[in-house]
Amino acid sequence: MLEAAQRFDLDDLIVEDAVTARQRPKVERYDSHLFLVIRTVAYTEEPSDPRQIIRTGEVHMVVGPDFLLTVRHGAQVAGLISGMDRPLELEDHGPFSLAWRAADLIVEDYASIADELEEDLNDLEEAVFNPSSDFHIDEIYQLKREVLEMRHSLDPLPAALHALLTRHQDLLSKEVCSYFRDVADNANIARDRVVNFDERLSALIDAGAAKISLQQNQDMRKLSVLVGMVALPTLIAGIYGMNFEDMPELHWSFGYPLALASMAASVLLVLWVCRRRGWV
Repeated sequence: MLEAAQRFDLDDLIVEDAVTARQRPKVERYDSHLFLVIRTVAYTEEPSDPRQIIRTGEVHMVVGPDFLLTVRHGAQVAGLISGMDRPLELEDHGPFSLAWRAADLIVEDYASIADELEEDLNDLEEAVFNPSSDFHIDEIYQLKREVLEMRHSLDPLPAALHALLTRHQDLLSKEVCSYFRDVADNANIARDRVVNFDERLSALIDAGAAKISLQQNQDMRKLSVLVGMVALPTLIAGIYGMNFEDMPELHWSFGYPLALASMAASVLLVLWVCRRRGWV
């Protein structure tokens, strides 16, 4: 990078930012040079780390009158390099046409990743709102964390592209401006979709927590029914297990079967009452 900086007479701040990862999407101008940062997002179908569905990276672009330098960090968009090598309709408009191609490929990838996230979100919603299905609320938290990661990459981009089209329009041809405007529109659409995913996941967390609470209440009811069914026979057995002499029932010939019948009747009574109240 230092060799390129000397060759193209780059500002020291450009060099410092270009070699430093974890930059926010932005557009900065240094005389006739423009420095653009766009974050990349990669969706992993079967990640080695189950906590990481989305991996992020960055593409730093330094655009000059007759050159384009790119510095890449982290996860990259599949086909970015090959896409940059394809012939351009705007190839006569200089390096900014290449910068547009890179930005367009990255933003197109946002749309496909948003489709993947929406499929995962739809599956989770179906699991939460289906009474017969089991779900783990950790899966919702995991997807929300990944959506937030994508929001951090995507949220600042429309503002950066707007700054490019308004403050630095003199560097762009009319045709390149129109193409960058289309990229900005697509970035806004992708951002709105991801914001919607975030809101749906927040609602899904509330619904999932309510469903878990309801399931726990149902489990407690079943346990209460079981305790009630056991308590009455235990009470009867406890009374007639006391060693008092003045207990006439102990001398009844039918006392034992009557005690057993009372225990069975108490169990059936508790079960009948609970069924009428819809507890079991």
